[in-house]
Amino acid sequence: MNLDYQHLIDPSLSPNSRVWVYQSKRVFSLLEALQLEKELEVFTAKWTSHGAAVKGAGYLFFGQFLVLIADETAASVSGCSTDTSVHFIQSIEKEYGVQLLDRTTLAFLIKDKIQLLPLTQLPYAIEHGYIGPATLYFNNLVSTLAELQSQWILPSGRSWLAKRLPALGLNESA
Repeated sequence: MNLDYQHLIDPSLSPNSRVWVYQSKRVFSLLEALQLEKELEVFTAKWTSHGAAVKGAGYLFFGQFLVLIADETAASVSGCSTDTSVHFIQSIEKEYGVQLLDRTTLAFLIKDKIQLLPLTQLPYAIEHGYIGPATLYFNNLVSTLAELQSQWILPSGRSWLAKRLPALGLNESA
């Protein structure tokens, strides 16, 4: 699977731009993806914070991850504008019948495919060798564009998983 996505991101956005990653439990169909990309474009073009335009961008990566980016060099993103983006994501959930706000499902690249795993099943997956330190993990907790570009897709052993589950051997030296 080609994991090159960085070249798709608007290079004029500040590396300090705020980022929100929303993961779908399913891949969007081609028709859905085309419609969704247009909706992301329309939303980010109209996104405001206290009346000032937010320099933003929205992307659908790998047919499954919606990414919103707000460059705060011109206008800060306020609570109201963040709420507006969450309402937008909730409307996408309803329109497409997907969950995007669930943070209890983790995404890994296994055998060249994105595989989802409920957080509750992570210890089992590690103990039985399905997930290891080298397994690529989609770290949807990234919060800046710089992090999205360097720490979104990384080996599990270099993510927060290594610190959370050291007893299960998920670290760089394992």
